Amino acid sequence: MTIPVWVWLVVLAGIAAIFVASLVMGRTAHQITVGEAARWVAGYVALAVLFGLGVWLFAGSRYAGEFFAGYVTEYALSVDNLFVFAIILSAFRVPRELQGKVVLIGIGIALVLRGGLIAAGAALIHHFSWVFYLFGVFLLVTAVNLMRSAPGHVTDEPRSVRLLRKVLPMSEGYVGGQFLVRQEGRRLATPLLAVVVALGITDIVFALDSIPAIFGLTKESFLVFTANAFALLGLSELYFVLGALLNRLKYLNKGLALILLFIGAKLILEAMAENSLPFLAGGQPIGWAPEFSPAVSLGVVGAILLVTVVASIVPVRAPRKGTSGA
Repeated sequence: MTIPVWVWLVVLAGIAAIFVASLVMGRTAHQITVGEAARWVAGYVALAVLFGLGVWLFAGSRYAGEFFAGYVTEYALSVDNLFVFAIILSAFRVPRELQGKVVLIGIGIALVLRGGLIAAGAALIHHFSWVFYLFGVFLLVTAVNLMRSAPGHVTDEPRSVRLLRKVLPMSEGYVGGQFLVRQEGRRLATPLLAVVVALGITDIVFALDSIPAIFGLTKESFLVFTANAFALLGLSELYFVLGALLNRLKYLNKGLALILLFIGAKLILEAMAENSLPFLAGGQPIGWAPEFSPAVSLGVVGAILLVTVVASIVPVRAPRKGTSGA
């Protein structure tokens, strides 16, 4: 898949324009309602679908399927970030009317940093194809750790928050929507700046597993970046839509773990088919691996997410007393 430079520039400009428009339209501090956030989320999802259809039109169904599979996976993995977002916003006691702004800016920082990680990952893959073994093993280990944990398992302040409190001189409280203030002749950061930086840094930590995951679904850096971008753009509004529902997604980590297990195994099998290792098959590639088309990958990811959400939110009725199972 060859992407001309002008297409990259147009897409980057479009994503930047969407982000700036979201920031400008929401620049007035106010409490975001669930209905307002839901409309934004629907709009972002519609844009992602339109982009995927455009990929289908100009590049074919295979690459469109890879984009949609990557987008759904990134979106699902991003939901886990929202638990940590909630902890950071609580740790800094961010007023609700400022939460939309800080989450959106934090995500903007994360998007730029993820772009760097994606470029580095693509360069590694280009020069060292065996790196897929490392990606696959890393995803399997991450999946096992997720399987053992519970949703929202992070209960303490993230390290990024504690570090920022130590190294960044901050004012005592918030000063409207300002990031920097001058007090007693000193330039101080407000907690608003600290929380934005904390959100961006924390998202990069989560990207260390999501980016290898999407490279397991598509090798095209253009699709990897755009899927990440569209998943992140709607994340701030998704935070307000889900709200209390986050605490009800009790099987979320189990579902995400199954997705990572599937992608990690897929990566390792594909790497074994294409690359040799001294201790495998006499140092020769095995030459064959189960082939998962983009449609199959999308179906597997979608089915796991559907079962996870339904199992989490549908109440299980306890048997009535006095009744027998006979």
